[in-house]
Amino acid sequence: MSQEKVDKYKEYKANKQKIWKKEKLMHRLELGGAALICVLFLAWVGFSFYDKAVNSEDAAAEINAVELDASAMEDYLSTLETE
Repeated sequence: MSQEKVDKYKEYKANKQKIWKKEKLMHRLELGGAALICVLFLAWVGFSFYDKAVNSEDAAAEINAVELDASAMEDYLSTLETE
């Protein structure tokens, strides 16, 4: 091994605990960020479904009844039956 490699290895060995702590912290932050994104996405999907459900109930409540005058159709059908 060259002296440069030996020096790097000794430095790594001396600071191994610090390096591991830093790597663990970064790993935890990455997992926490991913979990936060998942929670926010699920909350958004849940809110969207809830909002659509509430709006569909309001739309169903606002349906108006329409009366149809079918006397013209009845007259026409009665003329067909008699012929």
